[in-house]
Amino acid sequence: MSIRTTRRNRSALRGLAVALGAVVALTGAAGTGNAAGGSGGTHGATQRALDALEQAGMPGVAAEVSGPQGTWFGSAGFADTSTGRKRTAADHLRAGSNTKSLVSVVVLQLEAEGKLDLDDSVERWLPGLLQGNGYDGNKVTIRQLLNHTSGVHDMVSTPEWRAYMNGPGFLAHRYETRTPRQIVDMALKYRPDFEPGTGWNYSNTNFVLAGMIIEKASGHTYAHEAERRIIKRLKLRETTFPGTDPKLPAPYAVGYSKLYAENPGPEIYDATEYNPAWSGATGEVISTTGDLNRYYSALLSGKLLPAAQQRELLDTVETGTFFRYGTGLIARTLSCGVKVYGHDGIVWGSLTSTATTADGKHTLTFHLNGDWLEDGRLYEDVFEAEFCGKG
Repeated sequence: MSIRTTRRNRSALRGLAVALGAVVALTGAAGTGNAAGGSGGTHGATQRALDALEQAGMPGVAAEVSGPQGTWFGSAGFADTSTGRKRTAADHLRAGSNTKSLVSVVVLQLEAEGKLDLDDSVERWLPGLLQGNGYDGNKVTIRQLLNHTSGVHDMVSTPEWRAYMNGPGFLAHRYETRTPRQIVDMALKYRPDFEPGTGWNYSNTNFVLAGMIIEKASGHTYAHEAERRIIKRLKLRETTFPGTDPKLPAPYAVGYSKLYAENPGPEIYDATEYNPAWSGATGEVISTTGDLNRYYSALLSGKLLPAAQQRELLDTVETGTFFRYGTGLIARTLSCGVKVYGHDGIVWGSLTSTATTADGKHTLTFHLNGDWLEDGRLYEDVFEAEFCGKG
């Protein structure tokens, strides 16, 4: 999620880290080189916001904007600091929790087809899975999974996850495969965060469960359904669900990481490769800035859902933070009053964020190929620059 430095928003960010289990706003700096300007024009403020991220120590940052005036691309820093290769609009990236939006759209489409209902219980679709240790799947609905009001504990917040996938654990286990059931069981060892419907907490486990429900309701994996229903329909040719393949298609930006270690030092690691099964339905997808723009623009302009499901998509709940959360969507209200919808994706070596206006006509995606940042305001400044002209 956003990388502001208040304690409350650090807590929100911790939950939004798809496969991490640690706050992104860690101390440290990395990366070399000078800022590489974009095309300028009316996006001068946005380019300056990108430059500020590179100057703050990010290895590289790239942004693409689509709108009534056409398409703009800007960058700063490098895709590969060892060779000096610059960021490009063709770079593939791990989109992290943007996957959640695609999963939510599949569920909403299944509801529109009468194959499930958002108010169905988890018990109906996954009998016996959410039972015991304070859980009762009869009381948790699909809707509560998708808007994070279920109370189901986040597997990313467990000691087991931190041991496996943070710090040295990442280097030892990143190529291993975990099934959705194994990931869910990691979380269910711990009691619910609250009674269903009585609070809000970002839990990646919710979307592992949602992916399992899609398979039960459709007979196919969430990835198959998203590819058939969304990716092929919108001709998102650079967007894929890699399954267990640890590699990124070329070209790509190297994913530089401090591995979310508890006490990070100056060491920076290449975290580009890992088994996406660790993220699964919470953060598996690979895409590009252009494909993400096309997806969110189509989604917000109503091209993927009937009117009833579009209303459910945009029905947001209070989170106790500076953003509201819909059905797999983050809703930001910026300082100039503009409201934008999208999602952030945070995985090892990669931070991706997309936002689009309510009509889908003005869309921004930006990507950092480093996963730490001292001053989280610089992250939110990119939104403010593009949509409010500040900076």
